[in-house]
Amino acid sequence: MSFRSVDEAPIRGFHRKLIVACSGGPLLDGYLLAIVGIALPGITREMHLPTSTEAMIGVASLIGMFFGGLICGPLTDRIGRKPMYTLDLLVLIVTSVLSIFATEAWHLIILRFVIGAAIAADYPIATALLSEWLPTKRRARMFSAVIIIWYIGASLAYLVGYLINEVMGDDGWRWMLATAAVLATIVFLLRVGTPESPRWLVGAGRIDEACKVIESTLDTKVTPAELAGSMPLSNEGRGNIADLFRGIYLRRMVFIVVFFTCAIVPLFALLTFGPQLLGSLGMESGNEANLGTAIINLVFAIGCLPAMRMLDNIGRRKTIIWSFGLMVLPLLALGAWTNAPGPFVIGFFCLYALFSGGPSILEWAYPNELFPTRIRAAAVGMAVALTRFGAAIGTFLVPLSLSTLGTSTTMYIGAGITFIGFLACIAWAEETRNRSLEETGAIEVMATSPQPAPISTAGSNPRQGADIT
Repeated sequence: MSFRSVDEAPIRGFHRKLIVACSGGPLLDGYLLAIVGIALPGITREMHLPTSTEAMIGVASLIGMFFGGLICGPLTDRIGRKPMYTLDLLVLIVTSVLSIFATEAWHLIILRFVIGAAIAADYPIATALLSEWLPTKRRARMFSAVIIIWYIGASLAYLVGYLINEVMGDDGWRWMLATAAVLATIVFLLRVGTPESPRWLVGAGRIDEACKVIESTLDTKVTPAELAGSMPLSNEGRGNIADLFRGIYLRRMVFIVVFFTCAIVPLFALLTFGPQLLGSLGMESGNEANLGTAIINLVFAIGCLPAMRMLDNIGRRKTIIWSFGLMVLPLLALGAWTNAPGPFVIGFFCLYALFSGGPSILEWAYPNELFPTRIRAAAVGMAVALTRFGAAIGTFLVPLSLSTLGTSTTMYIGAGITFIGFLACIAWAEETRNRSLEETGAIEVMATSPQPAPISTAGSNPRQGADIT
């Protein structure tokens, strides 16, 4: 089977529009997860919440992401990328508007749970669709744009929260949460009319339809014979979660879950409780801390730019190892110097953000590259589910750790988590640069060579690593 017409296609207007539309999910993810952190002080004061309930509101969306990823990833592999591409956005619009009318803590916990499930549903859909349409040599660079948008969404949330706080004070928390409905509506309109993935269509046996989609989208003529290199898999072969835990795919899933979790636990803690963390380190809390957190999130986005070039030039493996190693250092400095002046506190957090570019991009690139089309969305969904569960526990414990163990110990714990990610990358990170999705998803990739290796499928079992679709 050959998807050269897709893998070697020049960048067109279709690709640019697809990137913008698919980036809407990460934009909303970053915005929705960050905006609750700014709204929490106002919610807590109005509803007189204890610390445990405040933490539950902060992590409810992460728990929702666990269930959303677990269910919607396999479902996306079975029914296709397109059907759910806009449905999840409608859910985000409705739940964001309903946040205006919340009067009890449990109202917000339920709404944030549903929001998290809808966000998790979007990642398997949007990232699988994007990776299956992007040219091979531009895949890392285009995924960089998606991740940068995530941080822009988080920074935008803090800026919007800062402005609403300036005008309305703590009473503006309802409108902060409702502003996500505006962004979700814009993304919904951008996604209308997006075509189905040709790779998924071939795997579903709809080869003629795949040819038509490629021709109408890329203006390139392909024949069914070019795409029909093997018999299509049955419906039972697609979205099978059990396949993620067999053979080489088990090792890859463990790697993704470990490094992904180690990268996002400190990140989500900073997003959800950024102002509180900065306040505990001696910076002025309140709206000034909101502005400081917005600056840090912009640096997270900037950190993706050098990482983007490194992923293309020196490869995935070296980039992620160096990134994790350097990310440990600023957290150690914050643990050792908890009474540092405000500019130094911001500076250390900014260094952490700058070094995190490689893992940030590969959080989404690796799951899409290391698994075949038939279980690609299931792999992304499982990665979202398991890593968000770990992040939810970590984020829930942040305010408790700050109040019981202190700021210094909390920072050291963050450094230890990051170091575990560093060790996992040394042990398991693979090199996928310049390889097609069929190559990276079908065989074990040698960590030392970026050059494509020949694939032999004769006599192989698709469930043991030689999967074409």
